[in-house]
Order: sequence, then C-alpha cells, then structure tokens
Amino acid sequence: MSEHAVTVLISRNVRSGCEAEFERVTAALMQSASTFEGYLGAQLVHPGEDPEVEDAMYHIVLAFDRQAHLDAWHESPERRQGLAATVPFIEGGEPRIKPVSGLGLWFRSAQLSPPRWKVAVVTWLGICPTVYVLFLLTGDLLKTWHLLPRTVLLTLAVVIVMTWVVAPQLTRLLRPWLFAARRDSKR
Repeated sequence: MSEHAVTVLISRNVRSGCEAEFERVTAALMQSASTFEGYLGAQLVHPGEDPEVEDAMYHIVLAFDRQAHLDAWHESPERRQGLAATVPFIEGGEPRIKPVSGLGLWFRSAQLSPPRWKVAVVTWLGICPTVYVLFLLTGDLLKTWHLLPRTVLLTLAVVIVMTWVVAPQLTRLLRPWLFAARRDSKR
C-alpha cells in the first residue's frame, strides 16, 4: 500500500440541461468524502473552464493522504449512494477514473497545456509567497534545527500547500492568461 498522498481524477459526461443538478449532487458527494479519514481535498472542474478545450466532461479531483484511505472511501456506502445520485444526470457508462500526481495535475488539460514558461511563472508565483509565509510562521520554532531536517519539513509543507491549496487557486485565477497565447494563435 502507498503511504503517500494519492489523487484521483474522475471524468463524467453530463446530460445537457442537467448540469446544475449534477453539480449539486457532486458537491454533496465531495462533502461526504470530506468526512473520511485522510481526506485532503476535492475540486470540481467544469467543462469550458478552459476555453481552448472543447471538452464537455466534468472532472472531479479527490485527494487522500494515502491509498488505504482512498480505498476506504472508494468502498464506502456513502460513495455508492453519492454515485447513484449522479446517474440520472450523466451520459455513458462507468466514469473514467485515473490516478494522478504532482503539481502537473492543476495545469493538465484534456487537449492542450499552457506554454511551459507560463507554468513556471505561475509555479513561482505560488511558491515564493508560500515559502515566505512558512518561514515567517516556523522561523522561530525551527531556528535551532539543523539545516537538513528544517529543509525537509519546509519543502514538504510547500509541496502540500502548493498541491492542494495554492496551485488550484492560482490556476483558476490565471487561466485566461495561461491559455491566452493558444487562443490568439487559433484566430
């Protein structure tokens, strides 16, 4: 069993006109997941959030601190009930479920990705203030620690905060800029 954080991407086609109901029951499903041990976060990515991608699918991102906790959620009656509530609103059969990892998840797009230099800028915009705040919050507590354990703890905290808090928000906020060059080149 994996002893590190795991993230899963679930993709669904939603029937036209049923989007609001699907979003409502999906929000309830994600809320239910939040009550399970090891839950780290969830996000619903709507179709059309990336104007360059003609992707009619909704994507649900769920993260747990380890595989065993994701498996417990996956096998739970709450998950089965939540998925059953989505059935009237979806097209197609079983959802596409794909394990994913790393910050790349937040920049991934079904058909295109932003230029690498823009990903680097957004990554820096997230990491710089995150490191600064973590240094402010932990500097006095860790000043007597040796460099290696202090570095290990701070980089672990940066990765966690970036992956589940900062990167998703920055990507959403800066999405028009991230994909602007791709849009302009298609015109």
